[in-house]
Amino acid sequence: MSILRPALAIKLFLSVAFLFAAGCQTMPTASESAKAQMAQRIAAEQPGDYYIARRYFKPDFKFWGYVRRPGEPWSKSQLVMLNEKQKLAPDREALKFGSDNNYEYKLYGSFTGDKVYEPASNRVYPEFLVARFEVISTNPPPIFRSQLSGKADAAQTRYVIEKPEEGF
Repeated sequence: MSILRPALAIKLFLSVAFLFAAGCQTMPTASESAKAQMAQRIAAEQPGDYYIARRYFKPDFKFWGYVRRPGEPWSKSQLVMLNEKQKLAPDREALKFGSDNNYEYKLYGSFTGDKVYEPASNRVYPEFLVARFEVISTNPPPIFRSQLSGKADAAQTRYVIEKPEEGF
């Protein structure tokens, strides 16, 4: 009889522990939460004849930023060289170069079909002829790994060309 009591106690303890664990939920990580919020924002974008752009300023490089179609994830965006024949970029117009880093814009214009060489990165990027900018946000949600990890320090990432994180 004394052998049955410890076995019964163990079964009871395990049953209670199982029920407690089954009711627990894990909290989403900051990254998962940010990705879910971004997916909701992108899904709410109205289709149209415009682009969504994220300014990506690096002092040693001449590219402008990432551009994507409304409704598409940031992971499908393209890093572009900006053709400013019709309209100057907002930071250039204000003579405050890079002051709009990480701003999100509604961008009107079109890809020219041309490719432009950028010497600091030794890469070729598509050219985007801009006609108009509209600021969507001066503090948009993160799209780069360094922004999610808190390691977006300019000294660490100055020569790194990041791509938007998968899932954004």
